[in-house]
Amino acid sequence: MLTQRQIIILDALIRLYTSTGLPIGSKTILTETDIDASSATIRNELVYLEKLGFIQKTHSSSGRVPSIRGYRFYIDHLVKPQAVAKDKMQVIEDVLNGHAEQMDDIMHQSARLLSDLTSYTAIVLGPRAESSRLTGFRLLALNDNHVMAIIQTDSGAIENKVFRLSRPIDESDLNKVVNIFNHHLVGRPLTEVARKLAADIPLLIQKYASNSMDVYMSLESVFSDSTEDRFHVSGKINLLDFTEDMDKQKLKSLYSLLENKGDLKLLIDHISQDFDVKIGEEINHELFTSFSLVTATYEVRDHGRGILAVLGPTSMSYDETFGVLDVFRKQLTHTLLNYYLE
Repeated sequence: MLTQRQIIILDALIRLYTSTGLPIGSKTILTETDIDASSATIRNELVYLEKLGFIQKTHSSSGRVPSIRGYRFYIDHLVKPQAVAKDKMQVIEDVLNGHAEQMDDIMHQSARLLSDLTSYTAIVLGPRAESSRLTGFRLLALNDNHVMAIIQTDSGAIENKVFRLSRPIDESDLNKVVNIFNHHLVGRPLTEVARKLAADIPLLIQKYASNSMDVYMSLESVFSDSTEDRFHVSGKINLLDFTEDMDKQKLKSLYSLLENKGDLKLLIDHISQDFDVKIGEEINHELFTSFSLVTATYEVRDHGRGILAVLGPTSMSYDETFGVLDVFRKQLTHTLLNYYLE
């Protein structure tokens, strides 16, 4: 059990270290805080905190830095979300309130903005309504080779996807495909739609609309894009700012992981807490032993839950990151509700 003074010293050391990146000594804590203690007393308390495993010495300095145990104590008991500056608030509102025609546009903008605001790598997962059903489907011929698929769900979400055909197709053949989809897919959960697209629909297309197999192949991809998890990653280049000690092969593996939806799903798909922080080995992946993953969930009424994640060094500014994520998820929820109402 830590005393109140020890907690104040640990809190000060972590805040100072995450803002400066420099090892912190007793004199720095004395001059940068209002603690009522001498430099010698602070020095003795630092020795005790080191024995308990909350902080550790570095080889190149007499100062100390937080340990993983210290960061965990700080996050669990001391972290205070930092207020977001007015100029950053305005940027968040301006970018997320901008007109976007597609859900993917909103998610892409969100990931890029979140990365810019934190200077870390941002991962954004769009809202998922697990029980969503397909309620409408149309095909619109734009010209001889381009067709627009209009997909609507019971949550009110509408996806417009344009795809190119390798050869022209008659409107009558498009209508046959629409009739098959409306009869066999509309009204069913999206998970079942995906299964039927892979198993039943090809046989029906072959039997009743054999000239439309080219359309079916494109539609399978369109529905796959509409039903799979929307992961958007931005700011991978920021990893270079705090991976100078990581060998090139590991860095390549890290980049590869962040581009693989399957790996990303394993990384954050299980997140259900309002806010969550995993530090180093808590992430359960050898590539992330020197990283922290901060996540926040957001809920869009009738449209499901999404996830925001920030990947950075264990020495990241947790107070600032928490503050940005909290403001960001509220604005993103507002933006998505307006998108669904349009």
